[in-house]
Amino acid sequence: MSITDKISGKAKQVKGDLTGDPETRHKGRQEERKGEKKEELGRAQERADRKAEEVADLERRT
Repeated sequence: MSITDKISGKAKQVKGDLTGDPETRHKGRQEERKGEKKEELGRAQERADRKAEEVADLERRT
């Protein structure tokens, strides 16, 4: 789930900052980006589904 990825990624970044561990911070940033990309994918899928419905409606009308 994207929100989970974003929250856990942010937590890892904070942990990395607090402990001075750049690798943990880096992994957290990667996880946060993964969550952001999942959200983008979800929005794109929703747009594609809406367009498919529009096409289906046009097909039924013609």
